Amino acid sequence: MSRTKPLLIVHVIHHLVIGGMENGVVNLINRMPKDRFRHAVVCIEDYSDFRDRIEDTSVEVHAMHRSKIGAWRLRWRLWRIFRQLRPDIVHTRGLSGLDALLAARLAGAKTVHSEHGYDVDNLSGQASKPALLRRLHAPLVQRFVSVSRDLERTMSERWGAPRRLIRQIYNGVDVGRFRPAEAGAHRLLPAELQAADPFVIGTVGRLQQVKDQATLLRAFASVLERWPEWRGRLRLALVGDGPMRESLHRLADELGIEGQTWFAGARNDIADLLRGFDVFVLPSLNEGISNTLLEAMASGVPVLASAVGGNVELLDPGVVGEGFAAGDDRALAAMIENYVSDANRCLQHGAAARRRAVEHFSLQAMVAGYADVYQGL
Repeated sequence: MSRTKPLLIVHVIHHLVIGGMENGVVNLINRMPKDRFRHAVVCIEDYSDFRDRIEDTSVEVHAMHRSKIGAWRLRWRLWRIFRQLRPDIVHTRGLSGLDALLAARLAGAKTVHSEHGYDVDNLSGQASKPALLRRLHAPLVQRFVSVSRDLERTMSERWGAPRRLIRQIYNGVDVGRFRPAEAGAHRLLPAELQAADPFVIGTVGRLQQVKDQATLLRAFASVLERWPEWRGRLRLALVGDGPMRESLHRLADELGIEGQTWFAGARNDIADLLRGFDVFVLPSLNEGISNTLLEAMASGVPVLASAVGGNVELLDPGVVGEGFAAGDDRALAAMIENYVSDANRCLQHGAAARRRAVEHFSLQAMVAGYADVYQGL
């Protein structure tokens, strides 16, 4: 007998706020066929107005507030809400999502668990306690999803996920929204940073230790020290907010680059900002798969990224950009210099980055991958 009622997928995430993984969940909900899938979101903690990016206003979003009620009351409330919603599939994500697995199975739902990256205090995925927690919960999971081959190996070898149950699905990028720039993109710079012929080096990401924007600041300062004549046109844009904001401000001041650096804060116009960059830099200490790296590539911007985690799988070094060792500000500075001094290199690598994003990392491919996992259950 054919199924006529759309599958209800309940997505369990830590919190629904601005972030790469959260953006991926919203994109998935917005793009999956409405005649085949319905959705709800359960936040282990809370949500912000980022929930408004979910286009279907009938999608329920629930906040559990674990830090206020404790782990055991959380599990009880999760079971109750799953009994209320009656989902076909509960899709948990990350370490905090593990708490929902037993409740989901007891409520009669199928389970999918995905991993999207590494924590700053567990960059290699080797920490014993998180690994043990994942191993203990693995028998409750019916399908696993990894966003990169690197993460898939960690899930299988360290975290107890049977390789036969893991599906590797790359994050997808909206290549219609994120597209190459038209004339006048640099007008987005604040008035005090405008220049006659600006060259903007930019990054997008939460200002936290794992993103290591400090390495980018040091590399930028090194470039200006070697090429003081570029001080009038080189600009650095750090888009995002987070716990490292004040320390990064102080570092920029100590390095003498505060007059060339724009701390843009959290923004809703990321697509426009990326089109205003001449080079995108992702200096993270580790990554699963970076949405912003894909978005920069789709925007036709050459990319410089630390050669860690899933970044290695996205880059085509020497064609769309270059990779450097995490924390190596000297190597990053040299790469920035190569782009500033060679306009043709920027154009060629930017065009190649766009082609690679369109051909290999489309949002449509990501949606199709998750639809296949859900329907396979």
